Amino acid sequence: MSLKATARIPASTTNLGPGFDVLGLALQLYSTVTLEITGSKTEVIVSGVDVDKIPSSNEHIAFQAVETIYKKSGKSQPKGLKLTIANGIPAIRGLGGSGTAILGGLLTANLLCENPFSRSDLLNFASTLEGHPDNVAASLYGGLVISVQDDKHIHTIQLKCDPALYVVLAIPEFTLSTQKARNILPKTVDFSDAIYNISRSSLLVASIATGKLEMLSTAMNDKLHQPYRSTLIPGFDDVVEAALSAGALSIALSGAGPTIAAYCLDNMQEVGKSMQNVFKQHGIPSDILVIGTDVEGAKLISDNT
Repeated sequence: MSLKATARIPASTTNLGPGFDVLGLALQLYSTVTLEITGSKTEVIVSGVDVDKIPSSNEHIAFQAVETIYKKSGKSQPKGLKLTIANGIPAIRGLGGSGTAILGGLLTANLLCENPFSRSDLLNFASTLEGHPDNVAASLYGGLVISVQDDKHIHTIQLKCDPALYVVLAIPEFTLSTQKARNILPKTVDFSDAIYNISRSSLLVASIATGKLEMLSTAMNDKLHQPYRSTLIPGFDDVVEAALSAGALSIALSGAGPTIAAYCLDNMQEVGKSMQNVFKQHGIPSDILVIGTDVEGAKLISDNT
């Protein structure tokens, strides 16, 4: 029986404009989760990025994921469990950090329980814990993932992305909770707006599938959530305009925000600087990351028996 397991899980950017709660893209930005049976006390240790925003206790969502595996497998949870999280993803910024933690807990606990559950099972558990499938599906499988929820089951298709596509992340210093970003959304939408988003999200998927990335400039436009959520982010419209003027193909909120993601084939540094400068003009410090898309998804990277 394995006594220790470590998983590496990529961050994600979701929605990509029109694909609200459906589309997710894995990014080359990672957190690592290690679960170990120590036989002593149960503890949760968090290090890395934004540790002041992440609980170091059994309340951590990753530990809840561990408990989910033991409960569903019918195996007794060991008295001494040590969960160590090396966080590499800015917290509460729309980059899927909670999803990576959930998957880390599920993957490592599943191994320690001798793999009773398939990846499809783990996706369904993760979606239940997270409340929606888009970010956990992308982080689990890698690439661009389309997710559909049918009752309680998640159906997914993964597409590989052209490695020439880069994502420039402008990450503001402030945080924005997913709940606050959801609360600002309207309860109903116009029929014409629904058609608008269906057409754009379909074009987006087709552009990735066929490699016609120039179509992203049209495909990432949205009318369902960004017009409302953008009001929570000072300077949003100006940041978008600056990124496009600097050469970005397209630009969208990353998840619920406040991170803004620009999609580029070139001029990545110029795009990042222009976004950062505009945020600064609005009195908001920000970090810029230029990263590629992850194609491997979450994976176990070590275990000791």
